[in-house]
Amino acid sequence: MAIYHFDASVISRSKGRSATAASAYRAAERVVDRRTGEMHDYTRKHGVEHTEILAPAHAPDWARDRSALWNAVERAETRKNSQLAREIRVALPAELSHAQRVALVRDFCQRSFVDRGMVADIALHAPGLTGDERNHHTHILLTTREIDAEGFTAKNRDWNAVAVLEDWREAWAQDANAALERAGHALRIDHRTLEAQREEA
Repeated sequence: MAIYHFDASVISRSKGRSATAASAYRAAERVVDRRTGEMHDYTRKHGVEHTEILAPAHAPDWARDRSALWNAVERAETRKNSQLAREIRVALPAELSHAQRVALVRDFCQRSFVDRGMVADIALHAPGLTGDERNHHTHILLTTREIDAEGFTAKNRDWNAVAVLEDWREAWAQDANAALERAGHALRIDHRTLEAQREEA
């Protein structure tokens, strides 16, 4: 049974977190934080099925390199309480094939995030060795600043709006349901609260 889960959070330096560590962990890669000199090595981590970075066409080439991208983010943020990135965690339909899940996430990220001006660092994870075997999911790290051909510029506060988050939540449900339909599945997901669904029923 396809499930709906879409969670957004902020990776903030005030909570002792770093964008370089977050990206390395989610992608199961090695990233050196050039600001602190710390090595984040998660190359032994299992279960990462696919990673890629999507960036606006006008972004510099280094924006598509994980280490260069998140080190540039760390460099652009000078405050102790800087918000470094936004993370979106989404449950993926287990009914779809791996290739179908990748295409679904890629298309959703392009339209919802990259076309707005963000860089999206995507990592698709397989279900854990214990727990629900249907728990395919993706982690999407998003930049919080505008980017031009030279690099990062100003923060875009519009991306923090509640209405924008609701648009993303609804768009994910629509995209996932369209993918399920194309794959011949009758199952559908609903982004609305259970209370809202009951009221309609």
